[in-house]
Amino acid sequence: MDVLGGKRHAVPPVWIMRQAGRYLPEYRETRKKAGSFLDLCYTPEFAIEVTMQPIRRFGFDASILFSDILVIPDAMGRSVRFEEGRGPILEPIASEEVDGFVAGNSEWGALAGRLKLVLEAVTGIRAELPDETTLLGFCGAPWTVATYMIAGHSTSDQAPARLFAHRHPEAFQAMLDILADRSADYLVKQLEAGVDAVQVFDSWAGVLDPACFKQYCVKPVKRIVDSVRARMPDARIIGFPKGAGMNYREYAARTGVTALGLDWTVPLDFARELQKQVPVQGNLDPTRLVAGGAALDEGIDKVCEALGDGPHVFNLGHGITPDTPVAHVEQLLRRIRG
Repeated sequence: MDVLGGKRHAVPPVWIMRQAGRYLPEYRETRKKAGSFLDLCYTPEFAIEVTMQPIRRFGFDASILFSDILVIPDAMGRSVRFEEGRGPILEPIASEEVDGFVAGNSEWGALAGRLKLVLEAVTGIRAELPDETTLLGFCGAPWTVATYMIAGHSTSDQAPARLFAHRHPEAFQAMLDILADRSADYLVKQLEAGVDAVQVFDSWAGVLDPACFKQYCVKPVKRIVDSVRARMPDARIIGFPKGAGMNYREYAARTGVTALGLDWTVPLDFARELQKQVPVQGNLDPTRLVAGGAALDEGIDKVCEALGDGPHVFNLGHGITPDTPVAHVEQLLRRIRG
């Protein structure tokens, strides 16, 4: 929280995206008990347990609520399920359905019943966490959530959503607006339930041209930030537009986010320039963590040397992968903390 407030720490705080995940044997055991992935997300007992697992094992400086970005469309009445080997599967939304989707979700109350269980998990996590450990909440950015809603699954370049946006611009804008409004409500509820800060994940920001990036990534996230801050002026919000390239600069300047999460393709000299605008988070290549050894040490050292003179939260440039050895996470923490 110090770093998000603009302070520099000689040893940067560290957490890892997807730190509660399949690389941990204790997570895999809990996942078996839960049944489906959504049951894992919606059962407070299980969500609390898996959120706490990496904190108990590694003592990260932040925990992050265990959930998924697609609980928002699920709570908004769009069928969501997760299939082994395929990931999320949704009932695709057609352009003619958008008006009904918007009308049916015009107030937070339409989502409250479904997401109450997630908020119960937040309260339980905060009660179990050490006082010095930050609790992060999150949501998916409207563009990224919309890509799954339109295609019905993940694709390599999210062409279905890009085409939808070009062919049905008014319907697409209405989707983004309603997703932004309900996501802002969701983040406020998480903050009220006990999270210290929140992150907005825009995992598919990198597939858009500059004009579409401004319209579909920057504007909806600004809408979220403005809405949250209207109710909670001191809210700290990390924006993570993965793959944004040079568009990171505009995103940092125009969205109003407190801090900027950087993916591993961002050059460190550019990251230093961004750090003059806002605190930054990142950005080790997750494959270095899988490799371990000298490759991992070299990557850690370069990130810390480049960003150590300003406010920096150490993290990966995307989520930890299931094939990551636990010993390599221990190596990472030893290298950072000395």
